[in-house]
Amino acid sequence: MKIIDGGVTAPKGFLAAGIRAGIKPGSEKKDMAMIYSEQPAVLAGTFTRNIVKAAPVKWDQKLVKEQEAIRAVVVNTGIANACTGTEGYENTQEEAALAAGLLNLKQEEIAIGSTGVIGQQLPMDIIKEGIHQLVPKIAHDRQSSRDAAEAILTTDTKSKEAAVSVEIDGKEVIIGGICKGSGMIHPNMGTMLGYIATDAAIDKELLQELQKEIVEDTFNMISVDGDTSTNDTVLVMANAMSGCKKIQEKDRDYEAFREGLLYVNRELAKQIAGDGEGCTKLFEVHVEGADTKENARILSKSVVTSSLTKAAIYGKDANWGRILCALGYSGVNFDPEKVDIAFESAVGTIDIVKDGIAADYSEEEATKILSEEKVTAKIHVHNGEEEATAWGCDLTHDYVSINADYRS
Repeated sequence: MKIIDGGVTAPKGFLAAGIRAGIKPGSEKKDMAMIYSEQPAVLAGTFTRNIVKAAPVKWDQKLVKEQEAIRAVVVNTGIANACTGTEGYENTQEEAALAAGLLNLKQEEIAIGSTGVIGQQLPMDIIKEGIHQLVPKIAHDRQSSRDAAEAILTTDTKSKEAAVSVEIDGKEVIIGGICKGSGMIHPNMGTMLGYIATDAAIDKELLQELQKEIVEDTFNMISVDGDTSTNDTVLVMANAMSGCKKIQEKDRDYEAFREGLLYVNRELAKQIAGDGEGCTKLFEVHVEGADTKENARILSKSVVTSSLTKAAIYGKDANWGRILCALGYSGVNFDPEKVDIAFESAVGTIDIVKDGIAADYSEEEATKILSEEKVTAKIHVHNGEEEATAWGCDLTHDYVSINADYRS
């Protein structure tokens, strides 16, 4: 596997564009994006587990279930098109129909994504004009991916892209993606939009199974504020334009593809966690020694979502009691007197808890380690062989300011 510079247009046959349609009055930010495949792209997807689902989520779930492949995705920011009733769903269908007509495709070949304020109807005149502007602008170049990545952002402070190349059947296969996410990020995806493209050829059911598995250890292991969005979506599109043979079983080619897809998902997820609203650092929690994989996930997520722990990380305070507390209320059974905790960053590692009690450590050294832009809490519960990693961020004054002013 080779990490490359690129995003959603890195694989063969994928074009993209991002524009400012003017959905939010007074904003100069890009707010609509389109991704297009020159050939039908096998579709897989994972979605929010929130019972309240936005109209585009319902539409995309239908496509994943009923369609073998799609050709394009249209995304808007500013308005989530969630809790908008029949009119909201009809607007989603109208978006798909308009894009399909302009691209000479079928309505069922167009996926839709939305993110933004809940409870408002889409300004369809603006949305339709935006689609008309997007179609002639789609291109297969580096800048087009950057434009699309920028156009799907809301409170994010930076665009998020990742790409890799792997060798399958003697041919180069590329996997690239873009995503957005900053606030309302928790467990089962949240507002988290991710679009991953690949020129691999792969069986639809196999791709769906693989992406669902990968999401459990990537996007579903990040948390910014504990809120699970109505709109969370990750779509994977595979258009087979690399010319490699079709992956139909879990063989060596499958493993090579899996490695690349896992990397792109994980890298995008980490970029989201590190761009949490108002955050100053990426907070990683790695739990070892759990009795089951699921319990390792639960333990690491419990720590990374703890507001008190996140506030301590912001304050560069090695307050390990908050970590033990978060482990304790996770619902997972373990022996507190066997727990070891260490902090790690680019400047070093320090043991702060041994066998459930404070280790002999320097607070000054701990503060130095916690001052870096990426901090890892390494936890061993000595209860088995399973491990998991979760990602989040610190909790700052700016988080409250950003969300208090969100609709204004």
